[in-house]
Amino acid sequence: MSHSPTAMVFRVFIPFAFGYFLSYLYRVVNAVIAPDLIGDLGLGADILGLLTASYFLTFAAFQIPLGVLLDKYGPRQVEAALLIFAALGAAVFAMAEDSASLIAGRALIGFGVSACLMASFKAFTVFYDTSKLPLVNGFIMAAGGMGALAGTAPTELVVQEIGWRGGFWGLAALTLVCALFVYLLVPSTKRPEHKTTISEQMNGVKEVFTSRFFWRIAPITMMSQASFISVQSLWAGPWHHDIGGLDRGDVAGSLFWVAAAMVAGFLGLGALSERLGRMGIKTIYVAGTGMFFFMLCQIGIIMEWAVDWHWIWICFGFFGTSGILQYAVLSQHFPTHLAGRVNTAINLMVFITIFILQSLSGQVINLWEATASGGYDPVAYQAAFGMFLALQVVCYIWFILPRKGA
Repeated sequence: MSHSPTAMVFRVFIPFAFGYFLSYLYRVVNAVIAPDLIGDLGLGADILGLLTASYFLTFAAFQIPLGVLLDKYGPRQVEAALLIFAALGAAVFAMAEDSASLIAGRALIGFGVSACLMASFKAFTVFYDTSKLPLVNGFIMAAGGMGALAGTAPTELVVQEIGWRGGFWGLAALTLVCALFVYLLVPSTKRPEHKTTISEQMNGVKEVFTSRFFWRIAPITMMSQASFISVQSLWAGPWHHDIGGLDRGDVAGSLFWVAAAMVAGFLGLGALSERLGRMGIKTIYVAGTGMFFFMLCQIGIIMEWAVDWHWIWICFGFFGTSGILQYAVLSQHFPTHLAGRVNTAINLMVFITIFILQSLSGQVINLWEATASGGYDPVAYQAAFGMFLALQVVCYIWFILPRKGA
């Protein structure tokens, strides 16, 4: 495609970055509005966990057919169409009067934003030189991080002004604008002469899922990412209020710095991995070290050391991104023609795991009675976060076990 670099920024990168920004904002917003949902609709921790997790279930369920649709129709049409469903989901959420409507709205949102990252990756392979892909992929992840930032203190300001329902009406409008941007600005792509069928897609997925290397990498990647996103997108907010003793404004401010650390992690760990790669140090070692430090951060949070040393939460945000490096590890291991299906396969498993863990953590926290102030019991957080950590430790041991010929 012969387009100038400036045109590529405005016609390709910005529309897709806008979409991934919104996707991540939707992902984390419940951490800030959880007190409103509890107060207005009387939600328990179990329903709150299921509600927040429903985004990840529909997101995951659509990953395999998404790959076929992207190949058949191109990223422009697919993302623009799906974003309309996300806008509809935001409207349903804004009007909801019970938990069932909230869950339906959030599930629609998850379905609607399910293409935001994968459509970006697909478009970039069409419009950018291969040598530019690591850089532009890093920037799109940072755009998602900016969405996480917007889901903290800025969202709290909006909620204070117009309420959580008004905020979701605003998100619905922004999502429609994004759909228009993608459809009107992104150049159309030539459709491939050979269209990937569901059967061919599934054969590729089968090849991935029968690989021993995949099953060495996948469990720790799933548990590390699922634990990070489960906490960041929901429980981090209530933890800072119930355990840290912060008011709503300070909670949002604290979450802002966790999200800022996440952006730094996306950019910093990616750049570090690339630099060390030139020195012969493989990405898998960088990812493994980062995930080890991430588990240490969780110990600090479970033991409540993070109440006095807030930098533990900053490190949680930074090292929580380490699992993303495993996507590159898998892409480097498998043949090029399977790269897309490898990413789709691990993405599917990560998001299914997030749904399970986030739902289960709500059930665990709900086992304890609420405190006199209406918050969750400190022991409940320790139990839920301890469950996350124990699963990661088991998977990490599996990951580092010596293997023949490795």
